[in-house]
Amino acid sequence: MFFDTYKNFPDVHINTSLFWEYDKSNFDYMAMRDIVVQRVIERGWPNDWYAMLNLYGIDGVTETIKRLPYLNEKDMNFVSHQFNIPLSDLKCYEKKQSVNPHWNS
Repeated sequence: MFFDTYKNFPDVHINTSLFWEYDKSNFDYMAMRDIVVQRVIERGWPNDWYAMLNLYGIDGVTETIKRLPYLNEKDMNFVSHQFNIPLSDLKCYEKKQSVNPHWNS
């Protein structure tokens, strides 16, 4: 995995600007795990990844990734590769496959 050394960065924090629309004074990182993981995947820097992995652990992040309702194609393939998750185990992949394409696609 690209982020194998995350335990070497115990003091990093997730950039709170990733959650621009939420009140940061009352933000609960445990209750909002799905939002945190999705935002870090979509917009996070390496320090955000390290902090997320230190906060939730590899297994916690992996289980959260599996239930995310949406990731773009690039992010979906990246997390599938990095966390050894088959695409078919991702809810966002299953959802994408079930959408009928437009008639002119």
